[in-house]
Amino acid sequence: MTRLVVPLRSIARSFRKPKSAQNEPAGVFEVSRTIMISSRFNDGDILGYGREMMAKSVQMQIVNALRQGERSRASGMLADIDSNTAGDFIHLLKYCARSPDPLFVLETWRTMTEKEVHVDHKSYILIFRALCKGGYLDQAFNMMKTLENNDDFAPTLPLYNNILGGCALVKSVDHAKKCLDLMHCHLVGKDEITYTLLLKLAVLQQNLSAVHSIWDEYVRYYSPSIISLRKFVWSFTKLKDLRSAYNSLQAMVNLALMEGRLATSRLDIPIPSNCDSSMEEYNHKDSKHEVSVFSNPVKIGVPMDDNADTVISCQENIQMKGANLGSSRKHKLSYTMKLLRWSFNDLLHSCAQTSNSVLAEQLLFQMQNIGLEPSSSSYDGFIRAVVSNAGTHSGHEALNILQQKNLKPHDSTIAAIVVQCCKEMNLDLAEYLLNQISTKSHVYPYNAFLEACDALDRPECAIRMLAKMKQIKIQPDIKTYELLFSLFGNVNAPYEEGNILSQVDVAKRINLIEVDMSKNGIPHTLSSVKNLLKALGAEGMTSDLIHYLRLAEHQFYSGDYYLRTTVYNVVLHSLVEAKESDMAIEMFTSMRSDGFLLDAATYNIMIDCCSTIRCFRSACSLLSLMMRDGFAPVNVTYTALIKILLRNKDFDEALKLLDQANLDEIQYDVLLFNTILDEACDKERLDIIEVIIERMHRAKVQPDASTCNSVFSAYINYGFISTAMEALQVLSMRMISYDESVIESKKIEFEENFIFLDDEDAESRIIDLFKSSTDNIAVALLNLRWCAILGYHISWVPSQSPWTRRLSTNYNC
Repeated sequence: MTRLVVPLRSIARSFRKPKSAQNEPAGVFEVSRTIMISSRFNDGDILGYGREMMAKSVQMQIVNALRQGERSRASGMLADIDSNTAGDFIHLLKYCARSPDPLFVLETWRTMTEKEVHVDHKSYILIFRALCKGGYLDQAFNMMKTLENNDDFAPTLPLYNNILGGCALVKSVDHAKKCLDLMHCHLVGKDEITYTLLLKLAVLQQNLSAVHSIWDEYVRYYSPSIISLRKFVWSFTKLKDLRSAYNSLQAMVNLALMEGRLATSRLDIPIPSNCDSSMEEYNHKDSKHEVSVFSNPVKIGVPMDDNADTVISCQENIQMKGANLGSSRKHKLSYTMKLLRWSFNDLLHSCAQTSNSVLAEQLLFQMQNIGLEPSSSSYDGFIRAVVSNAGTHSGHEALNILQQKNLKPHDSTIAAIVVQCCKEMNLDLAEYLLNQISTKSHVYPYNAFLEACDALDRPECAIRMLAKMKQIKIQPDIKTYELLFSLFGNVNAPYEEGNILSQVDVAKRINLIEVDMSKNGIPHTLSSVKNLLKALGAEGMTSDLIHYLRLAEHQFYSGDYYLRTTVYNVVLHSLVEAKESDMAIEMFTSMRSDGFLLDAATYNIMIDCCSTIRCFRSACSLLSLMMRDGFAPVNVTYTALIKILLRNKDFDEALKLLDQANLDEIQYDVLLFNTILDEACDKERLDIIEVIIERMHRAKVQPDASTCNSVFSAYINYGFISTAMEALQVLSMRMISYDESVIESKKIEFEENFIFLDDEDAESRIIDLFKSSTDNIAVALLNLRWCAILGYHISWVPSQSPWTRRLSTNYNC
């Protein structure tokens, strides 16, 4: 058939007025010309593409309607299309595949079927792609089944790849297994795209064994390239297999240094199905695979030692390659280095997640050796890995290096250092770093700061940080509010009881916190309610305590008896501490009758309640119930039982119970001994005090401030001042350590910096030790400094003390 070609000049000429028509009215000529042009476009013999242009125009109008959200108008125009060729729908199908818009592609497919349009191969592919990308996998499988019976259309590998891509998109492992089974059944092989999609699915499934199987199969048919290795590095790092990720990365380095190859050297021909690995690996999510990604791992391109000549030669190798390449090759090399940097960063971030600071340091060193300048993201992974092991100082030094390079640190980099600062109770540095975060970021570093403020009892620092959070619009979470209840729910300093004024203040604070929770749409959790109940209990606000207990019961009950028990235990403990014994007993009785699953904490709280009412018989009954329910007595159990005996002035039975605890292999603690020492001091039983001190010494239980107070006060009450000072020194030394070699090693430092320091700020420096959670050391140094000020000689060998020798001789415990 001869193709008619119409020159553009003749087309333009046809639009001119003929001379014979120049005197005719304009309207007559325009009508005749419109008829002529319309007939030519409709006939198609002259221009050939007129109808196609009109059909495309209609399709583009439908696409514009879809983009504007006018789906009903788009459906109406679709139904009005008068055509029986697939080409008149192709632009619609392309749009649906690109968007994707699976619903409209189904509507278009249905319209084509109703109009008896022959759906060609290209149209089927576009429809299929739209369904897969839109997550309509069941419809895609149904379409595949329909196509299997079509002699003119055999499902090919790209269609299966589309399904696998959709499975990865919607995270559907079951559909992926079904697709792979179909591929195996129809002898459809795999190409590099298939392996890439299988990697994504394996990572989604957290199946490291599957990734290794994919690698083993892939290297049988393809030579690893920079791009393919990049994908395997990503997969291994996501699954925390640092060894395999490291080996893959070193292969990338070698290829970049030696060949600069980006793509595979073989043609991407699908691998026959009979070479496929078994599908069983996709059913073993937790299987371990210790085999390296290479049977013989490729040695890294740049040695990890300090051989400067080798390092320089590698850098020169890259520089020479770059200098001798053309513009296209330079662009290729630049892209190679970009892929390398991404892979290095992936592995560095995985080091941060696994706290592998050694590997992180090696990777950063290697990046610099091969001329790959680390980015802010590189330093982010490196610093987060180093901080977790080396501490705040190393992380802060690395942060300074990052800033010297004029690189802006990521918020996650600063946050990692802040969290470590808070663990080390370094609030000043943590606050300084948090002030460098000027943009909206995650709330967790701020929560870490508030938690450290709570541990150190520094509410003033917490208030400043809350103002900062509000200024930069950090959205608090439930953890924030849990900490706020703990920080500000108790007005009084530790060991002080609440009063009317403090209780009013606490009520106002709690109301403000709850109003803010409601404003941010954050409901109470079990932890927040427990912190709130603890705060109310510490202030002795019994009525409010019961009120919030009822609210918590309605919110968290839901048949979970364990949750109810933990909440009730908090209230029981608060009632016992507030000496509300009748209310505590009533609540305990109600818990038993309501079928609560009582735990060991419940029984221990109620045994402690018996010490308030001084009823040893009731305590023994509770102990019997406790053991019958399968809970063995522990340290706090014996402490509560001994407290009851002591309040009944039965010291002999208390000492027998202490012996019984030893027979039951109960681990002594200082609280157990302090309970006896406190009562013995009140009852002026100096003999009991000396027995207990010797037992503490033999059990290697370190004394604390309460121990020193009871012993010192008892001797002073008897008028034994010299003995009191000597005992105070010995106990202070034991607070530092029971190992006299350790004490001797600290002698010079403590004497010069604290004890004998002639400085008015000496006591302040000792008190600062409380901030670093070294309470015992601080108390001991204050005691020793006080002894020195009073003129007593400081002995650093407590075993040589006459008081120590006398106790050891007189009390053979």
